[in-house]
Amino acid sequence: MKTRLIALFLVPLVAILLLLGGAYAWTSARGVAQEFTNQQLDDLNYFLVSARQALTTGNTKILAGEMARYSELYGTQITVYDRSGSRLVARGSQPGTNPGSRPGEYLAPKELTAQIDLALSGRRSEAVPPALPWATGTDTVVEPVYADGRVIGAVSISAGLEGPRAQVVTQWLVLAAAGLVLIVVFIFVILRLVRWVLRPMLRVDHAMAAIEQGEINARIADDTGPPEMQRMIRMFNSMADEIERVIVRQQEFAMNASHELRNPLGALLLRVEYLATGLDETWEPDVEKTREEGQRMARILDTLLTMARTQRRDVALAPVDLGEVARDRVAAWRDVANERGIRFNVRAGERPGAPPRPVRVVTDRTSIESALDGVIDNALKFAPHASTIEVTAAYGEGRCVLSVRDHGPGLTEDEISHVTERFWRSTRDQNVAGSGLGLAIASDLLRALGGSVTVTSPTGGGLEVSLLLPETAPSGGTQ
Repeated sequence: MKTRLIALFLVPLVAILLLLGGAYAWTSARGVAQEFTNQQLDDLNYFLVSARQALTTGNTKILAGEMARYSELYGTQITVYDRSGSRLVARGSQPGTNPGSRPGEYLAPKELTAQIDLALSGRRSEAVPPALPWATGTDTVVEPVYADGRVIGAVSISAGLEGPRAQVVTQWLVLAAAGLVLIVVFIFVILRLVRWVLRPMLRVDHAMAAIEQGEINARIADDTGPPEMQRMIRMFNSMADEIERVIVRQQEFAMNASHELRNPLGALLLRVEYLATGLDETWEPDVEKTREEGQRMARILDTLLTMARTQRRDVALAPVDLGEVARDRVAAWRDVANERGIRFNVRAGERPGAPPRPVRVVTDRTSIESALDGVIDNALKFAPHASTIEVTAAYGEGRCVLSVRDHGPGLTEDEISHVTERFWRSTRDQNVAGSGLGLAIASDLLRALGGSVTVTSPTGGGLEVSLLLPETAPSGGTQ
């Protein structure tokens, strides 16, 4: 936006400056040409009296001497023509030509003849055109000579354009330098003006970025910026206050819930250990699974409590084998699946013609387990009896993929676009127990880790939910 504002202010000013500067440059060039013409006419007037005497008496000695001295002094050529247009006397050499060139022929023959005929008809020469910097050559001015009210001859003076051209160049250079100085001043003033206009918006942007980074107490002074911005700033501060209240309430709820659940969970684990002492060895696998689930719930509660206390969204990242996560969570859900006659098929790191390899990614294991639980729970609700749920961990296109595919009724394309929304449920599944939060929570967890959730309808029916994770650690996490 800064660039657009600078262009918006600077381009019209430069265009106006060029227009006015061009007009002034052309006017100054015409002024120099007019001054040059007037000077030549004044010089011709000096010779008109002598030329009249020479044309009347036929004695050209005095006139020739004056013309020679003038030509030698100013580097011009002066020519006197009689009534028939023939040269009576000429002195001086053509400026800018080689010695020996014919005197008097400074213009093309037709142009020179036209000017002489114009003077012999009693009319004065027209003004000299502007001597532009790229102009070369000479210019000739012809004036008629009168005696007793009639034209008896003409006098011409030819001078090079070096003088007026140099004067025009000097004026144009000064004008260009002044224009450059004005442009620099314009740029300085416009930059200050743009900064003044954008300063409130930049402060709003910085405050929004600070809130997005977790600094929920970031605010903007109400008196910042012009009056047009103050209402928006007040609305922003009010919105930030409401966001802070919501976040604080969420943090307090997470702290209270995790703290209140830790004691019952600890008591439950103690009771499991107590009951395990009275069971035979055949119950040991079930007791061990119960211990693992209890420890996992304890880790989740500790994570929630730590995040709520520190008011940070960072999570501890570590290398995680997605295949191992898939097998552990499938084992935890196997009893539920067996009750419904559903089987699991777990595949991890399979490659055509090669042994499987671990699918490792640097991420937060607890978040991945929670997201995968939500996806498996959703698949178990809709998978038909005696079907198979396929859980796959693999590498794909620079990402690690953990997918769950069931063979249930599936969803339409329109329904898939809403499946990760909170509390959304298909109208066909209103009788199925659930809150519509499983895939939405999974999507939020993956987004916090720099990943995403995709839902597709594969060939053969059913639904496939894929957890996509970057192979590198996302920014904001700690290892």
